Amino acid sequence: MSESTTVKATAGPVAEGAQPPYYERHIFFCLNERVNGEDSCAHHGAKEAFDRCKAQVKAAGLAGPGQVRVNKAGCLDRCAGGPVAVVYPEGVWYTFVDPSDVDEIVESHLKNGKVVERLLTPPHLGR
Repeated sequence: MSESTTVKATAGPVAEGAQPPYYERHIFFCLNERVNGEDSCAHHGAKEAFDRCKAQVKAAGLAGPGQVRVNKAGCLDRCAGGPVAVVYPEGVWYTFVDPSDVDEIVESHLKNGKVVERLLTPPHLGR
C-alpha cells in the first residue's frame, strides 16, 4: 500500500438475508496486561491510547451506529509489535507509540478511510 491508500470499509459479500453491518468500522485496542513478567500492551500506554481514541472519535462526531466503534480487547497475540490496535472490517493492524499516532489513525483511517502506512504493524510480528 502507498502513503495515500484509501480503503473502503467492507467485509466482502453479505450473506443472503443478512443485514448491513451495524458499524462501518471497529477499532480494537489490546489492553492485555501480563503479570508473569512478559511484556504486554498494557505496559506501553494502551489504555491511555484507547481513551484518547474514544474521545477523539466522539469529538469528531464519528461515534455511533453506521459509523465507528472503539472497543477494548484482551490479548490480540501481536505482543511483539505492541501496543497494537486493529481496524475492521479491513483488518489493518497498527502499532502506535504516542498520542499523535492515535490522532493520525482517527483522522486518516477512521474518518477518511486512508491507511496510515508508517504505523502498520509488520506482518511477521506475533507474540
